Formats: sequence, structure tokens, C-alpha cells
Amino acid sequence: MSDSRIKNIVIVGGGTAGWMAAAAFAKVLGPDYAIRLVESEEIGTVGVGEATVPHLKLFNNLLGIDEIEFVRRVQGTFKLGIQFNDWGQLGDSYIHGFGDLGRMLGLLPFHQYWTRAAQLGMAADLGEYSLNTLAAPRGKFMASASDAPASSPLANIAYAYHFDSGLYAKLLREYAEARGVRRTEGKIAQVRQRAEDGFVQAVVLESGEAIEGELFIDCSGFRGLLIEQTLHAGYDDWTHWLPCDRALAVACEKVGPPTSYTRSTARAAGWQWRIPLQHRTGNGHVYSSAQISDDEAAITLLANLDGKALGDPRPLRFTTGLRRKTWDRNVVALGLASGFMEPLESTSIFLIQSGISRLLNLFPRQGFSPVLIDRYNAQTRFECERIRDFLILHYHATQRSDTPFWNQCRTMDIPASLKDNIALFRDSGRFFREGEEMFALVSWVQVMIGQGIVPQGYHPLVDQLAPAELKAFMQHVQRVIADCVEAMPAHEAFIARYCQAPPVGAPMAA
Repeated sequence: MSDSRIKNIVIVGGGTAGWMAAAAFAKVLGPDYAIRLVESEEIGTVGVGEATVPHLKLFNNLLGIDEIEFVRRVQGTFKLGIQFNDWGQLGDSYIHGFGDLGRMLGLLPFHQYWTRAAQLGMAADLGEYSLNTLAAPRGKFMASASDAPASSPLANIAYAYHFDSGLYAKLLREYAEARGVRRTEGKIAQVRQRAEDGFVQAVVLESGEAIEGELFIDCSGFRGLLIEQTLHAGYDDWTHWLPCDRALAVACEKVGPPTSYTRSTARAAGWQWRIPLQHRTGNGHVYSSAQISDDEAAITLLANLDGKALGDPRPLRFTTGLRRKTWDRNVVALGLASGFMEPLESTSIFLIQSGISRLLNLFPRQGFSPVLIDRYNAQTRFECERIRDFLILHYHATQRSDTPFWNQCRTMDIPASLKDNIALFRDSGRFFREGEEMFALVSWVQVMIGQGIVPQGYHPLVDQLAPAELKAFMQHVQRVIADCVEAMPAHEAFIARYCQAPPVGAPMAA
């Protein structure tokens, strides 16, 4: 019986997407597969994705990368959630934290009890009942305590990372090349396709070298060299719902201890991010070019930095949306080549990771079964559309009317799927997660309540608890969370003890 396995994989483009794919393929597929990555240092990469969600820990675990080494190598800090300022109204602030919110009582999630308690005037702010949302603004952090009781919030702390994405790509490159991945430096001048079916046969470099492959991974960024410029997969534009189409990114000097959260501050025509690393702070302004000029956006960004800018802001233009096919024939697009979700909820690296995992689960043989391709595309679309809805929620759930941008977001028509979710939650605080969508109940609850969508009612089972019992329950949860946060060390102290990076330019200890 002939061997129908695909053994020759070509990755077009490096950066975070390319080297994540190369490292994962080298680890999972093993030495029988030839993996070659083509990139050009002249083209460079887009380095805006420096904050993650907790899923990245699973990816690093798959590769066997030690967490302490990872954090040190990438100048990393830890992230308990995202602080949103001025999104609901000017002066508002809330944190979308990872991990649990309160604790369940019976079959009902905590926010159902909080809703009734709030109506009775016996509830604190929702953020007081989550370890992450209480610890983050207090500058606290620790990893899960192995010696804590299983019922303690300290036993299962959900967190993500802030890091230098260029340093992460470098770490992954070392990992991949040590496992046989071959890197080729050069620009691609031509893409050859098979005449009979349009499958990509080879990429030809400016040097004239033709690199043939069976499976091609397009990590070429926004241009989508293979998936769009060659195969014309098509693109669904979502800017009528997510109107920001440009960004400026700049690093500034570190000032004070690094926060254990990302900060997102709404501006007149978009929003500004702040991501603290060990050696610097990353900043960016995401905005709508229809509402504000590039020069005005730069002035806003530079006027709201913690410290001195370490260079000129780098411009980035994008169209939020998704390729109509992220797998077309023998090409799979990852990262920016597959589509773009603005970094409001730090989903960019997650989508790379998810795409890699999905491809490995549906890995084809020669012949490329359309059943596998169709399932991959359907699952990708479902995942991206649900993330899209969650991002739209942030813009639409606002009471701001101080600028044309926020008026547009507040009054715009939204997808029916999001409209239904808001209506259901506003009615009685209910939300139902569909399939394996990324953001779960806790995330939707925190953003909706944080931006003013407060349930009018609650589940009738809540009324089984007498008001005195409800008050005692709320006070107990709040006290336990507060005691746990008090026991946590400062974020900067935790880093200094376990994973302090050497000064920039200093050699890394063996």
C-alpha cells in the first residue's frame, strides 16, 4: 500500500504565526516531515500582539517550554485581565478578568445571585467578587498555589502573559530549528500553480530557487500572498460593525512597577492600549480614519504615555474581517493572512494557536479531502464570528454620545446573534455558550454588566434563598476573595523572585 501522507510542508512568512506553526509541526509531526520556512528580514513583521489570553500556556506546555524560561526570554509579565476605561461612559472603569466570578450556588452561576443582591442594595461592585479583578488594580499576582485547598481561589488562578512578540518568535525559531525545521531567507518573486487544479506547486525566490511543497502555510501577513493574491479566496469585511481601520504602535520607557493587567482606554475615535513588559511598556492607538486624522491619532497616543517614547509611532492599516476560505486547496492561512481581529481582547495569538490545533486535528493526506477542508473553514468561521460579536459588544454597549464615533457605535445595527444575546441577558441575566466558542459566560457577564447592560430580572431559583441568607452568602464570597488577594505578593516581587529577565543586551544565563 502506497504512503499517502503529506510530508513536505512549506511555511511562507515568519513572525509569531510562522514560527508558532513551525514549532508545533516539528513537535507533533516529528522528524518524518520536512518543514521549511521562508521569510525575508527586509519585509519584517507586525509586532502589535504583545498580550495574550490564558490559552497560550497550553501551547507552550505542548512544546515543553518551561514557563519561567519563557517569561524571562520574552521580557514577560503576567496578565490577570484587561481594564476598560471610559467605554460605557466617561469616567467608567471595569476589569474583564480571567478565571471564576464568585462561586456557583447549586446550579446557578454567581452573577444570578449578585443581580438580586444588587437590586436589594446588598451587593458591592461585581469586581469585588473575582480574585483577578480585585488583585489586578492592587498590583498583586501569583501563580496557583499547589498547597492551597482545592476550594480556595488561590488553588486555580487563571492568567495570561504580556511579552515581546519578536522575542517569542526568536525563541520559537530556536526551538523549531533544533528539531529540523529549515529556514530560508529570501523574498518570493513568483508562485507556481498546477495547471489542472490550481494547487500551489512551488514558491520561487528572487534568487531563482524554487521551493516545492505539498502543503503550504500562508503566514505572509495582511497581503495573503498565497491565500488571496494567488488563490483569490475572498474576504468578508466587518468594518461596518468594527469601524477602526488603523493603528499606531510605540514603546515607551518603563515607569513604575508593571501592572498585572492590560489597559484599554476609549478615546474620541477609538481606543488606546497599554501593555507593560519588564523592560518597557507597549502602547498603541486603534482608531477610525474616517473620524480622526493620522496626525491627530499620533498626538493623542503620544500625549498619553507613561514615559518617554522610544521611537516614532509605527503605522498599521487593516480591514477587520475574515477570508471566505482560510483553507483553500493546499493552502492554509494563519495569523494576519487569514483575517484580522483588532487586539481589543488579545485574540490574535489565540487565533494562530487555534488554527494550528485545528489543522493538526484535521491534517490531510495527499488528495486533500474536501470534507476536511470544509470542516476546517466552518469551524474557523464559527470561532471568528463569535469573537467578532464579543468585540462588537464593547463598542455597541455604550452610553457615550460625546463624539460622532461613539454615536455611530451606540446606534449602529448589530448582528442578529449578538442582538439575541444582549436581549436574553438584559431580560434575566442568562447567556448560553455555543459549542466551543472562545469567550465563556464569565467574560460576557463582566463586559455586559461593566458597560451598563444590567439584567432586569434573574433566575427564579434565586428566590429560594431568603434575603438574610443571600446577604450572608455575598459577604462570605467577598471576604474570601479579599483575604486571598491580601495574601498575594506584589506582581513585581513575584517576577523578581522567579523570572526576572536580564537587562536588555545582556547574555541569557544557561
